[in-house]
Amino acid sequence: MEKRLGVVGIVVEDNSMSDEINNLLHQYSKIIAGRMGLPYRERQVAVISLIVDGTMDEISAMTGKLGKLSGVSVKSAISKG
Repeated sequence: MEKRLGVVGIVVEDNSMSDEINNLLHQYSKIIAGRMGLPYRERQVAVISLIVDGTMDEISAMTGKLGKLSGVSVKSAISKG
């Protein structure tokens, strides 16, 4: 399957999910080319941005699992080819 390049944005409203998020990101570390995380204390959230390079199946599996976590919102933009 063809690899795609993309960006994934994660907003964490429930900080108690941090361990689960980090465990999932570790499981998919082979497709994560870069990661930046920022606590936004004024809004009491954390924002994580990922640069990903993987198949659509891999990217979708990761974002799907992240999106199922309580208090976590995920959006992605993936290259067309």
